[in-house]
Amino acid sequence: MGTDCLFCRIVAGEIPATIVRETATTLAFRDIDPKAPVHVLVIPKEHYADVATLAQGDPALAGEVLATAAAVAEDEGLLGDGFRLMFNTGAYGGQEVFHVHAHVLGGAPLGPMLARNLA
Repeated sequence: MGTDCLFCRIVAGEIPATIVRETATTLAFRDIDPKAPVHVLVIPKEHYADVATLAQGDPALAGEVLATAAAVAEDEGLLGDGFRLMFNTGAYGGQEVFHVHAHVLGGAPLGPMLARNLA
């Protein structure tokens, strides 16, 4: 991917991030605008635009992203009370950075999954 992808630039070390876990194929770092007491993003180091593209293109890597997310949840002490794992995909899904990323959210009750905001 070119230098215009924020998360590719984080992987390359060009943009700083607070990294909480790294494997050969994944990177987990704290969200700069957290929506919960714990808000960590988990990405594959290889660029895929969204979770559907990742799942179709490299199912094993998709599994590694999930395994890293589970390890982050454990490291952050979220397994007992629970956590939310969320992928936003496309404009309707609220995706803002088009490099697939999982949000690991927890540390407090998170409320309903979606706000009822249907037109």
